Amino acid sequence: MGYSTMAPDVWDASLESDPDSMLSTDQCIVRHEHYFIKGLIEIPVAGSQEPFSWGVWVSLSRENFGRALDVWETPGRESEKPYFGWLTTELGLYSPRTTNLRTNAHTRPIGRRPLIELEPTDHPLAVEQRNGITLGRVREIAEAVQHAEDSPY
Repeated sequence: MGYSTMAPDVWDASLESDPDSMLSTDQCIVRHEHYFIKGLIEIPVAGSQEPFSWGVWVSLSRENFGRALDVWETPGRESEKPYFGWLTTELGLYSPRTTNLRTNAHTRPIGRRPLIELEPTDHPLAVEQRNGITLGRVREIAEAVQHAEDSPY
């Protein structure tokens, strides 16, 4: 259960024709200057074995992005140390804004998206990741996403 965005907030359709930019389902490069990977912010749900997840994009340094690509298809990649990054997905249901929250991207076994761990602050999204949410909150999120005009989720 969850929602996902297709691209980092900085992606624009005009970049599709830029030879120095690319967008796949898992990685994004903007003008060979900005590097992103897609991962999941997982939030425990009380009374459920399955977490709620937000599919989000995180910016990485050029070096960390390169390392992530080097081990992308390597068995055992989950032993990599986490990559520091900045959240580059605005989740409009939260205030203050979610863009630029500090994160750590934890690589998981091949075929699984990285786990995005938010810095443990008092931001409502970080609090939800630490403390979990109820099924009622999941319904509230679902209703908000389904009723949002031009929802990116």
